[in-house]
Amino acid sequence: MLAGVLAVAGCGGSSAPADEASPGPILPTPTPLGVPEPPPAPDPSPSPLPEPPCEAEFQSTFEAVQERIFARHDCTNQVCHGEAGAGGLDLRPGEARANLIDIPAAGSNQLLVVPGDRERSYLFQKVLAKLDPDAAEINGSPMPTGATTLSEDELALLGLWISGGAAETGTVEGTGELLDSCLPPPVPVSIEPLPAPLPGEGVQFVLPPIDLPAASEQEYCFAIWFDFTNQVPESMKSPSGEFFYIGAQELRQDPMSHHLVFFYADGLGPEDLDDPTFGGWTCAGGEFAGEECDPVEQDSCGGGFCRSRPTPSFACLGFGPVGADPVGGQLAGAQESNAYLRLREGVFGQLPLRGVAYVNSHAFNLSAEDHVLNGRVNIYFAEDRRFPVVPLVGGNATFRPSTPPFAEEDLCATTRVPEGARLFAMSSHNHKRGKRFWATLSDGELIYESTTYSDPTKQRFEPPREFDSPDPSDRTIEYCAHFVNGLDEDGNPDTETVTRASRMPRAAVDRGYGCTPIACVAGRVGEDCTTDRDCDSVPGADDGWCDACSITGGITTENEMFILLGQYFMAEGYPQPDVDGMVSAGVASLPAEPGTN
Repeated sequence: MLAGVLAVAGCGGSSAPADEASPGPILPTPTPLGVPEPPPAPDPSPSPLPEPPCEAEFQSTFEAVQERIFARHDCTNQVCHGEAGAGGLDLRPGEARANLIDIPAAGSNQLLVVPGDRERSYLFQKVLAKLDPDAAEINGSPMPTGATTLSEDELALLGLWISGGAAETGTVEGTGELLDSCLPPPVPVSIEPLPAPLPGEGVQFVLPPIDLPAASEQEYCFAIWFDFTNQVPESMKSPSGEFFYIGAQELRQDPMSHHLVFFYADGLGPEDLDDPTFGGWTCAGGEFAGEECDPVEQDSCGGGFCRSRPTPSFACLGFGPVGADPVGGQLAGAQESNAYLRLREGVFGQLPLRGVAYVNSHAFNLSAEDHVLNGRVNIYFAEDRRFPVVPLVGGNATFRPSTPPFAEEDLCATTRVPEGARLFAMSSHNHKRGKRFWATLSDGELIYESTTYSDPTKQRFEPPREFDSPDPSDRTIEYCAHFVNGLDEDGNPDTETVTRASRMPRAAVDRGYGCTPIACVAGRVGEDCTTDRDCDSVPGADDGWCDACSITGGITTENEMFILLGQYFMAEGYPQPDVDGMVSAGVASLPAEPGTN
């Protein structure tokens, strides 16, 4: 399904050029995050005063959580979550984290802390309910008990720690500023691996480890062979025995990922794995790392994973043997580093039991330390199977954003659902210069809005929105986004947030998503230009810089995208999708119901 490619969390669009796989090293050189700006002219003004001393120093974000939340709010006293272990929970130093991570909460079917996902972490919901009772659904009393309540900054600290992987060591970006405290520089976080589903409940895809060098951004594609035939109960297999029924997926990976997607390479079988375009198969991780392997032999790498050569690629387009269909559908994945996506009750998808998957990983490492990226995706079986899911993808304007430098504008497009559709989920995707995304029906009703590009709203419709009109205009959804390219809150030129030619990653330039500078960022800031001399404050001053560009649509975080995502099913009495073929769940699945994991 074309929807599978277009629904990549940040990386889909039919207008993207295909990248051809070519011979190269095992791991191509990563893309630098940007080209340094020329050094500024000497400043004759006095040196700035030294920063005031920190209010406190911590060795890690979790140490700050332990001290500023658990200890300061008396959660660790003897009769609470200290020696007495109220509710079976001991939050004393040296004990707290092990008693929180993936541990079921007393009196709830939720987990206390789900690394990477504060919304499903019951600990976060319990303390949020004390600060804002309408924002969380919990059992029993909110926490902490008594008169004490977390401040907004303390709540934000807890949320950032969880969203950043809930690690015991290391610094999560932004947590030191919340507390006016000193923390070590951020380092890459290795998240707690996602446990595989219990037998009979689901299967797991594992991301073979990927090297992620310091100060880099990269998007790779490689192939793996998967075979779940012996892990799927007969009751969960389609009549043909080629597919299995799915109802939910859970993704957890290190918090440096822009997206991770497993595509189904339709038409490929074991006989195609020796195709030279794959570049050979080697073990990633484990005791046989770097050695050749047989992808069909599941244990050929011992504790590692057999994969083809990683190749720089956008959404795996142009990857692999000619004739294979990498847009055959999306097996699993999400547009964020951690996600729990569940279809509506009674709605199900179908995935193939075995085959070739193209793994598309887009990740970045902003730290000064190298890292090895890890991730896992659980696929859970569907017991209730009445309606096949249908992905909704508004992708006909994916790469259209083109706001001029130091300007803002709205961009709109439309998509249409068929008669009989029941829309139950909606989300969106754009990059950092997209400040607001919204969708309306034909009568002007606002049905979706998101203002945070890095964590877009996942809208639920309960009951589902019904589209039964025979008039196509009544089944048309208009979606829009507001793009700001280099303006501060007062509408003045902002040279730090405007699209810059010098900051375009090589991945964007090499794929035709670079930009041509047309406005000044130094000297006559904001004026039109074609050369640096055009920007000089006075002729011959040699202080001008022509570097600001219009927004360009493309694949990196310096480019922009514009995609509406959603899911619907067809009501009884209307044509249904093929019930014995692949029906991808896409990336816009429902988040967890309140009180579930």
